[in-house]
Amino acid sequence: MKFEYGSDHLTAGRAVALCEGRMRGVITPAVRERVQRSERAIADIVAEGRVVYGVNTGFGSLCTTIISAEDTRKLQYNILRSHSVGVGDPVPVYIAKLMLIIKVHALCLGYSGIRLETLERILWHIENDIIPVVPSQGSVGASGDLAPLAHLFLPLIGQGKVMVKGNVVDTGIFLQESGMNPLQLGPKEGLALINGTQFIAAYAVKVIERLHGCLAHADIIGAMMIEGLLGSVRPFEERLHQLRPYKGNIHVAHRIRCLLNNSEILRSHANCGRVQDPYSLRCIPQVHGASRNAWLHMKELLETELNSVTDNPIVFDKDNTVSGGNFHGQPLALALDYTALAAAELGNISDRRIYLALEGNTEGLPVLLMKDTGINSGFMLPQYTTAALVSENKSLVYPASADSIPTSLGQEDHVSMGSISARKALQVISNLEKILAIELLCAAQCFDFRRPLKSGAILEACHTVIRTHIDHAEEDRIFAHDIEKALTLIEHRELLDVVNAYADEGNDIRSPYDELFEVY
Repeated sequence: MKFEYGSDHLTAGRAVALCEGRMRGVITPAVRERVQRSERAIADIVAEGRVVYGVNTGFGSLCTTIISAEDTRKLQYNILRSHSVGVGDPVPVYIAKLMLIIKVHALCLGYSGIRLETLERILWHIENDIIPVVPSQGSVGASGDLAPLAHLFLPLIGQGKVMVKGNVVDTGIFLQESGMNPLQLGPKEGLALINGTQFIAAYAVKVIERLHGCLAHADIIGAMMIEGLLGSVRPFEERLHQLRPYKGNIHVAHRIRCLLNNSEILRSHANCGRVQDPYSLRCIPQVHGASRNAWLHMKELLETELNSVTDNPIVFDKDNTVSGGNFHGQPLALALDYTALAAAELGNISDRRIYLALEGNTEGLPVLLMKDTGINSGFMLPQYTTAALVSENKSLVYPASADSIPTSLGQEDHVSMGSISARKALQVISNLEKILAIELLCAAQCFDFRRPLKSGAILEACHTVIRTHIDHAEEDRIFAHDIEKALTLIEHRELLDVVNAYADEGNDIRSPYDELFEVY
């Protein structure tokens, strides 16, 4: 499959496909001409001696310092070096590669004054998986992600380090051995490279992808818990949710109804005396649905960002350059903080369902989900782990975007801290995946105690997949091994493959809002 940078609409799904090599990015002749027009506009500005921020002036608080025409190239070389102040562990290679992909698309929109030679070198890095090493800390998320982007593009001038086949290599040595020369940046190119929100956006792409998987798994696992805990299907009736018609709520309620369809377990207790289920069962559409609504909002904002120009100044033509604030990370920073909270709440309610399953107050379920307790601790300790992860997530969801510390001698007096929002959101989701893995173990254990009764076809198929990898626990064992297997199931999305296979066969698992809640 082919993606046309600067022409096609970039989405989180397409960015991931480009990153994984399932889609190839190209620059069309029309986009080449657009880029060259912008490059010529910068050349004319320099030749005519017009004063334009970042082209022939200093940066940030040095914006009133005029730079001579002969020094404009050195200015761009220096900006990459001076802004390379990142610290901390390197970002994952896929994040750095996503940053390259998103930056190429933004530069190809034709408002940055970048040269084709520079764009083609960045594409070479993407296509050959020669990915720059980028420290994770140092961006305040305004003027863009200056420090991480500076490190990202140091290899263009022969400096910094790159990851080659799993090994970190000095760029200068690598270029020399490859018979390649560093680039000589033209006017404004250094600034065009480091201004932008590509660090925040790259993390947001992974947030969208991984939280999507968590949301889908949470519905499946929650439905299994409803079966195991003899919950009612009535709170998921369509007419109830039409009275409060949030898209996420309707979508989740529909999925739960379909997952529980034709269940012998449900029919077995249809006339029991229980009036209401606890909230962690009864309110799954309201809680999971609210997190889905937050995810949807994040996806919509991210798609706008991925197809935007976040450079500064913006070059319309040689007579029209605007120094504005399109680089400011606030639009994504706020949404990422909100999305992290949405992810944390999925973990919170998951832990409550686990605890409910362990209490031993549901008919047919032994305390701690094991028959012979005392000598065995059963599933008591896995819930300790979910409690710890839920607590950690609660500390992580304090919004980074609530803070702002002035930089650049006050010239940049309000910053978004969006890079911190982005990194924290992905950490919360990583913790959530582990919480869901533990609930998956408990849900499968509950299911076993409902035999010989069976659930609907989809949940039965999901349970079979789980039991293919993880045995029922009759006595204590090293549950960390089981948790790791369950986490792998979630990461590899095997249960989602089961559900999607049923959907492809014409079953009605797809809701009216199904397309909205997909990653394309």
